[in-house]
Amino acid sequence: MLYAMVPATLLIINIILNWDSLKNYGFREKNTDEAGQVPVRYNEFILSAICYFIVDMIWGILYEFNESMELFPVLYAFTVLYFMMMFLTMLTWTRSVVAYLDRGRRRSTVLLYGVWTMFGLVVLCLILNQFYPFMFSFNAAYEYIGEFGRNIAFILQIAFYIAFSAYMLHVAHKSIGRQKNRYNAVALTSIVLGVFLVFQIVYTFYPFYAVGLMIGICLIHSFVQLGAKKENDIHNNIALAMAEDYAAIFYIEIKSGEYLSFDESLNNKFLHVSSAGKDFFRESREKIDEYVYPDDKKYAKRFFHKEAMLKNLEGRRSFSFKYRIIIDDEPRYFLFTVMRDSKGQYIILYVKDIEDELNAEKALKENQKKTITFGQIAESLASNYDEIYYVNIEYSNYVGYEVNSQYGQLEISRSGDDFFSDSIAHIKRTVHKRDLDQVYGFINKDNLISTLENHKDCSIDFRIIIDGKTRFTRMIVRKTSDGTHFIICVEDIDAEVQREKQQLRALKTAKELARRDELTGVKNMTAYKELEKSAQGNIDNGMDYLDFGLIVCDANNLKQINDTQGHTAGDEYIKESARLICDIFAHSPVFRVGGDEFVVFLRGYDYASRHELMDRLRAQVRENKQAGTGVILSAGMSEYRPEIDSFVSDIFDRADKEMYEDKQRLKS
Repeated sequence: MLYAMVPATLLIINIILNWDSLKNYGFREKNTDEAGQVPVRYNEFILSAICYFIVDMIWGILYEFNESMELFPVLYAFTVLYFMMMFLTMLTWTRSVVAYLDRGRRRSTVLLYGVWTMFGLVVLCLILNQFYPFMFSFNAAYEYIGEFGRNIAFILQIAFYIAFSAYMLHVAHKSIGRQKNRYNAVALTSIVLGVFLVFQIVYTFYPFYAVGLMIGICLIHSFVQLGAKKENDIHNNIALAMAEDYAAIFYIEIKSGEYLSFDESLNNKFLHVSSAGKDFFRESREKIDEYVYPDDKKYAKRFFHKEAMLKNLEGRRSFSFKYRIIIDDEPRYFLFTVMRDSKGQYIILYVKDIEDELNAEKALKENQKKTITFGQIAESLASNYDEIYYVNIEYSNYVGYEVNSQYGQLEISRSGDDFFSDSIAHIKRTVHKRDLDQVYGFINKDNLISTLENHKDCSIDFRIIIDGKTRFTRMIVRKTSDGTHFIICVEDIDAEVQREKQQLRALKTAKELARRDELTGVKNMTAYKELEKSAQGNIDNGMDYLDFGLIVCDANNLKQINDTQGHTAGDEYIKESARLICDIFAHSPVFRVGGDEFVVFLRGYDYASRHELMDRLRAQVRENKQAGTGVILSAGMSEYRPEIDSFVSDIFDRADKEMYEDKQRLKS
């Protein structure tokens, strides 16, 4: 009876330890992707271990009464089941690890064929054992005797576990970070199972294999299952941070139309749909008649058909539309952005209240289905980037992720204790020397904290050197919704930059020349009007997160130079003015919009450093004035303020007024 108590205790521990996994994932794959097989395969292994513990426990109880002839057939049957369950645990263990590993490599296929062959041979041997007892037998007193076939089967099983351990150590050697630790844990589990099988051969009437099996399960639970949960929590934080701009998110299965919606506190404000449903498109169209602003109903209905959404997504990553919804008897504009998920099986619809951003705070319910979906949303959003760093703001420790190009999943690439120190060393080795100062200034904890106090994100474009070749890269930084971490995204934009350069070279036509000022080479009034129209479109569409500003410059004394020195000298004066402006505002487009008037469209790094650059310009003008040489420029600057500016011309007028005041100061 003492024998039976050991597997009985291990059975209870196993069920308690893995109850959440058994309850949440069951034994049926709920989706078709390979990642969905992993928890199901693991549960199959846990189920086979449960069956083994039960059989081992019952065998121990029955063997206490082995002298009873009436119980002998049952004892014999459970002895057969004992061997079958032991090899079944090896089979399900192998299938579980192969699903977790790689989904289809040649070595994995060999392992699967090998373990299936061994399992089939054991079943065959147990059948033949009834006629020729070479696996086990019972003497006249019904005492169990292990025959030579049993030892051979156990030795083959031990050899398999050794080979499996070697394979896992090989995989771990090629891995890094937490993934390496998990693979090592799997290898250690195989070694434990093999060692306890050796004890089982030597000590037949002690449940050593059951103990080894339970130790292996504990190792996997500690190093693999809990580690995967921690990574899933980080993925969710990334998803929440990237999705924080939106009032609600709808996750819609393309094939069936079934959907989930997030942030139930806002559902009653725009589409009045449930938190989950069977047909998103039909339910949405029904609600439009009741809650959408009358003038926008016909327009809104055009988009809430599956065919219309898929057609609009053809050839592009996403598309957007907006219309008004009645909120508290008042119409409010909402922006709807539609995109596919990374696997192409779902449509993700983001809804943003663009009339009042402060009403977009969310209260999401935590449950298993939403957790999985947010992980997929994180992967979908993160697929735009090559690397993502999750950096603790207070302590600077970090985890780096890269996007798996084959499966579209986030995988850990590296981690460390101080992101900013590690970045300085990495920047020095890889960033183009002309961009070093800008990047050093940008990747500074104090700078990022200060910048993100008033902005949702910040970014920088720079060049890196890889294998002696220059590539353009973009880095975007934002904070998580709880303000505890930076999310730093790195994107390779070299193809985009090279494509833009190629397009510019190809557009050396009359149309392109018409946008260039012939005298100075900067852009002309036509180009400025086009940019002004584009910026106005962004303002009209609610894209008020695009920071920009305008600088208006005027060349002083041009009429006097033309009258006294001639128009040739005046033209040189205008060209010298353009060169001075372009040298200082090197990262922003410059326009000549009049005879002696220029406009600078501030953006990116120039916008972030606008005050320092204006100080440089005015210092140079003062120096020129004192020396009596060089150009004298009056200048005024104004930034786009979403809360008061409805037109680009409002920004221009403020900058022009400041320029006129500067001109008066220079004259006095």
